Amino acid sequence: MTRTVGQVRADVEEASRWLAGRVVRTPVLRSPVIDELAGARVLLKAENLQHSGSYKMRGGLRAVGRLAAAGHNGVIAQSTGNHAVAVALAARQHGLAATVVLPVDAAPTKVDRARAAGARVVFAGTGVEERVAVANGLSDESGHPVIDAYDHPDVIAGQGTASLELIEDAERAGTPLDALVVPVGGGGGVAGACLAAAGSGIEVYGVEPVGCDSLARSLAAGVRVPVAPAPTIADGLRPSCVGELPFAIVRDTLRGVVRVDDDEIAAAFRLILTELKVLAEPSGAAGLAGALRLPPAAGALRLPPEGDRQRTVGVVLTGGNVEAALVARLMAPRSADLTGEGVAA
Repeated sequence: MTRTVGQVRADVEEASRWLAGRVVRTPVLRSPVIDELAGARVLLKAENLQHSGSYKMRGGLRAVGRLAAAGHNGVIAQSTGNHAVAVALAARQHGLAATVVLPVDAAPTKVDRARAAGARVVFAGTGVEERVAVANGLSDESGHPVIDAYDHPDVIAGQGTASLELIEDAERAGTPLDALVVPVGGGGGVAGACLAAAGSGIEVYGVEPVGCDSLARSLAAGVRVPVAPAPTIADGLRPSCVGELPFAIVRDTLRGVVRVDDDEIAAAFRLILTELKVLAEPSGAAGLAGALRLPPAAGALRLPPEGDRQRTVGVVLTGGNVEAALVARLMAPRSADLTGEGVAA
């Protein structure tokens, strides 16, 4: 935790150069139906199509690659699933041993992916504190470093490259972003987004499930505030506390946090599947749910050359690893109401 925020910001561009050709430069998707619902042009970065099925591959690969270059022969990670899968795959690519610590209620799809990548899987409770304690103990025993899921500069830099690509692609298309929306678990992805957007005038928003809103409460208090995570279909967005380094980055740069409930996340999930024809996990769909809740004035109005005054909002669809049974449940006919909690500045 010795790097300054400025140094980590420079790492995003360096990580992007290093990751070029090592990860997928995922497409940017758009739907007229989603645009109409949002009252804005919505550009969705399809990181559900990334290696490992999530943008966590970016941070995992960057961190593992640097550790491999430093001579380490093994790594340890803890997460609810996607980060563990990414680290396992990255370790296999670099010939390193990997041990991942998952909650006992981890999604079977993510457990299977980690094992298929060759990782040793260890289960520890349901809370992040239990996983961290086990991961640190395994590190003490083996000497292998722990790659934290969000409180790690290389992970933040790697995750930030997804937002950087979205910003670049929107600029090239002549539709520069006014706002950027990223789901929040421990905060690594949204911290990376803030760094990628620094100096651009783009307003960055985080999205948290109702009751899993450590970042929103922390911003209001000015210090990190832990929560007892409420049940949510967005299993990747329920750490008990935002990370120390992510909070240091976002506390003075994040425009706000949008709280969304499970009904809003489910409605966004259905929109993504039916309108974009891609599968995002609920944690990724939360980003769209948040974008649909942005206040009309969010983001500075820009005037593209063709005179189109429509705002442009970017959303990072962070992952697509979801259980078939949950897909079936979420797609069952039901009414959806895109209302709920508002933005916490």
